[in-house]
Amino acid sequence: MTASGGVGHDPGRISGPSTGDAFSARVAVPVLLVPGWFDSARDLAALRIHLIGAGWPDAHVGTLTFEEPTGSNRDHAAELEGAVARLRAASGADSVDIVAHSMGGLAVRWYLLTRRAAPVRRAVFIASPHRGTLSAHLAWGGGRDEMMPDSPFLDTLNARAPVPSGVDAITVRTVIDTHVVPGESATLPGVPDYTLCCPTHPGLLQDRDVLEIVRSFLELGVVAREPTR
Repeated sequence: MTASGGVGHDPGRISGPSTGDAFSARVAVPVLLVPGWFDSARDLAALRIHLIGAGWPDAHVGTLTFEEPTGSNRDHAAELEGAVARLRAASGADSVDIVAHSMGGLAVRWYLLTRRAAPVRRAVFIASPHRGTLSAHLAWGGGRDEMMPDSPFLDTLNARAPVPSGVDAITVRTVIDTHVVPGESATLPGVPDYTLCCPTHPGLLQDRDVLEIVRSFLELGVVAREPTR
């Protein structure tokens, strides 16, 4: 890895569109992209374009805009459930992968916690405040109270395993995140973490190295570099 967080060369990596049964199988699982606090599907455009360019069918990469982008993660989890069902119906797949940015990761974890046997194979949490963030003092909406450190919502969420058994997950973060404070809040116990220097919090969604980490994990279940811990 370079000092800027670059991903090393992987001779088995597929870097662009390809054909063949083996590659098709790798991208057969559809992906749902989930935005963070105050964001929408528009903020996920670069990630969606990257995955489609890497071989995912257009209809297999869904994006979500919450009805109330600053609202409660409990409500967002219900919207997630509907989005997963629609993506499975459109793709014919048995399960989905989820990539969530910022507060969206909390909604994903609440969805996984409260929906038994949720049809999720892999999850990527990009700069999600799993143990809260001090920047929540500057936020508003139902999500504000839930992102406060030691909130009852987070206490309930973190009393269980980070993700259910059978769901593979990684966390991705930046060393200069001013939205998730402290930065270690973006990690999860026992979950591989990938820390980069030095995209911003929103810039993580357009950073080439982050896009490659996400693609590699979703496609192969591994990342072409060692986790931070």
